[in-house]
Amino acid sequence: MALFLSGCNRSHFPRVGSEVPDFTVQGLSQPVSLRQLRGQVVVLNFWATWCPPCVEEMPSLVRMQHQLKGKGVTVLAVSVDVDDGAYRKFLKDHNIDLLTARDGGQKIAALYGTFKFPETYVIDRQGRLRKKFIGPEDWIAPDVVSYIEKQ
Repeated sequence: MALFLSGCNRSHFPRVGSEVPDFTVQGLSQPVSLRQLRGQVVVLNFWATWCPPCVEEMPSLVRMQHQLKGKGVTVLAVSVDVDDGAYRKFLKDHNIDLLTARDGGQKIAALYGTFKFPETYVIDRQGRLRKKFIGPEDWIAPDVVSYIEKQ
């Protein structure tokens, strides 16, 4: 008997070198579209307040954004929290001053094939995926900063 697992086919998710799918998600005060960030390097981070590794890496994402903002790099941190209150409280309590949005239904995370949090996608100025990071990173490590600057 043959068993087909069509749900396991991840071939439709963005691959390194391919154009990433556009999306619009609700930010804190207005919708955010990936298309509006074209021309910048986008560090697209999927995270959650209930995820210890996500919480651990968030300060370095903020520092990296501050360090590279003038060089055309934007961090878009998309929370997968269902609870809007927990998301907003976390941002306030931790002074997170990144471009953030909430994808409580995980539709955008699913569009990208995200299955573990945090996951981060480095998207170049032309909208192509350059690298995917699974798990927490030290975003201010010299080799990581250098890599992002070159995109």
